[in-house]
Amino acid sequence: MNFRRAGHRLPLSVSENDINCLIETDAFRHAAQLLARNLVAIYSSAPRTAGLFASQQRWFLCHAALAHHFRALDNREPGLTRRAIGNLARQYGISSRNTAYAFFDEALKYGVIRPVKGNDSGTARLVEPSLETLSLLKHWYFVHFQALDVIDDGDRAARFAMQPDSVLALIQQSVSPALLTNQSLYHPGPLYTIFTWADSGGLLMDRLIAGMDHHEYGEQSSFLTDVSAISHLAQSFGLSRAHASRKLAAAEAIGGVGWNGVRGRSCIWISRGFYVEYARAMANKLAILDEAFADVCERLMPVSENANQDVCCADSQ
Repeated sequence: MNFRRAGHRLPLSVSENDINCLIETDAFRHAAQLLARNLVAIYSSAPRTAGLFASQQRWFLCHAALAHHFRALDNREPGLTRRAIGNLARQYGISSRNTAYAFFDEALKYGVIRPVKGNDSGTARLVEPSLETLSLLKHWYFVHFQALDVIDDGDRAARFAMQPDSVLALIQQSVSPALLTNQSLYHPGPLYTIFTWADSGGLLMDRLIAGMDHHEYGEQSSFLTDVSAISHLAQSFGLSRAHASRKLAAAEAIGGVGWNGVRGRSCIWISRGFYVEYARAMANKLAILDEAFADVCERLMPVSENANQDVCCADSQ
């Protein structure tokens, strides 16, 4: 499988063999590391908001809620409520209603979502993403499009930047259900699962991948990272040292990570299996985003309207 040049699309239903071939390419390794670094940077720029995306369950709840919000706007229907997010959690099998309600309450408390002006009726009040949340979401898409562009020398990120609001309102509605029903993301490998369902576990993985020396990638079974101190790693993501240590110990127990010297005083290595599980998840996610972006481009500017140009959005200037 190859990600194709801008203007073409990667099929959403990619085979396991396609994914395996893709993740072994130099271009994909560069893209995966770029994406990992950018995801860590996003958290650093807005830890309170980004923290809500920092576990797989919360990440799924966020995407379901955002799609519901934009779909309601398009259809001029009532938008996101506490009850709605509980129903979404059950519809997609993400969590119990009570867990979703707790997530909603936390998001409201910290301003990740806010009440819609002129609509306040207790627990049934409508809410909407805050401006900071929408800005963070646009940046999240932008860095994923950058990663896709590294793979095939495309220009998705630049095209997205032309009209981010218009693209965002459409793309979130198709990306969310695709992510929420992707079995590879719901049931990743054992190493990925250790981290991704824990608080900020995804960020721990991102940091390890970001620090991997990709120049050493070859036939070896493990790769050194630039991470050594567990306390610093934990502090970077607002975690206790004990929590980070438990996750690393669990991964170490099944051969996913280790130290090239004294534990805690030397660099952490990650196994090839660790990288492969992470890379497969990223490849599946990027395939979904690539397909959704191509569809949005066609809706904003059908090929028949401008057959000789490979652009996504008309410049409004």
